[in-house]
Amino acid sequence: MTAVQPLNRTLDQELLALMRCASLECPVCGEFVLHRHGDVECPECGFALRGGEKAGLQLGLQAG
Repeated sequence: MTAVQPLNRTLDQELLALMRCASLECPVCGEFVLHRHGDVECPECGFALRGGEKAGLQLGLQAG
């Protein structure tokens, strides 16, 4: 039987996984994020990824 190895990803890889809807975990606080109309938002800490073909990738984080 093969042992499960931990997966270490870079922040860039985590953000791309979020935008592909392959991840549901906030990279800031670890809570679940909401995917809505190409945007990713964390209701717990306020972290946000704003996506769109013309807008590109914009990061937002609001301290609470």
